[in-house]
Amino acid sequence: MSTLRPRAVLITRETELSALLARHGTRGQVEFYLSSRGQSFAEVEARDRIQSDAIAAAKSAVPAEWSFAEVSREDLNRFLFFPNDVIVALGQDGLVANLAKYLGGQPVIGVTPSADMGEGVLTPHTLRALPRLLARTGAGDVETQARAMVEAQIQGGDSLLALNELFIGHRSHQSARYELAFGGESEFQSSSGMIVATGTGLTGWARSIMTATHVDYDIDAETPQAAFFSREPWPSRTSGDSLRSGVIDAETSLDVLSRINEGGVIFADGIEQDFLGFDWGAVVNIRVADARLHLVR
Repeated sequence: MSTLRPRAVLITRETELSALLARHGTRGQVEFYLSSRGQSFAEVEARDRIQSDAIAAAKSAVPAEWSFAEVSREDLNRFLFFPNDVIVALGQDGLVANLAKYLGGQPVIGVTPSADMGEGVLTPHTLRALPRLLARTGAGDVETQARAMVEAQIQGGDSLLALNELFIGHRSHQSARYELAFGGESEFQSSSGMIVATGTGLTGWARSIMTATHVDYDIDAETPQAAFFSREPWPSRTSGDSLRSGVIDAETSLDVLSRINEGGVIFADGIEQDFLGFDWGAVVNIRVADARLHLVR
């Protein structure tokens, strides 16, 4: 930890009600919109109240002598994190994945607003435990889990980190064409894109792929490995499907050459708005990242 006074940074995302109000303007219009579709305004309002109460409780848990900042998920790419920050991610597991790529080793306390609002894999802590966790984290008296991440590096260009998975393909998820090179083998493929998942990500999107293909990888969240999957590769006279999946580690990586004329993208952890362009001729190297997410146990 830094010798500077800690700063608590509270990360949240807008609620369903906030998003609906931004779209429809008034509570009355939101209620009419939901009721006309057989949905309950009361349920949406209750979830919003839970989130508001949780934010108030999280703020009150911050030690008086600390500084404090609050940022929404939508503003993460414009927020400047400091080395002395202690991050509190208040929400569902996906929120932790969304912020991981913006950090530089700061400890993350994942807190769920309510026990019935998510799986709690990355947000296992309760609001009741937060005051103690903040104090101990600020003093450097906690254990953290260093979860592995994966990185996409465009040749001669930008890079992108992911905690769960990277998607490589067409932005509309239509057929993507590319040349894949791994383990001394190469293959031209036409598929609905590729997924590269860490041990953390193998419990998410990649799990459905493994279930459908009967290919199973078991990678611990802290192990510096990642599994890649081609999604429904199409065998033809010019394209193959033999390099359907594999595991990259600290000693190996995956190279992909784009043959997508337009609309090729690489995005991380389901955030399609924050992407790398991957049109025809672009080459991306996928490897296990040096960076880790330090999740407070």
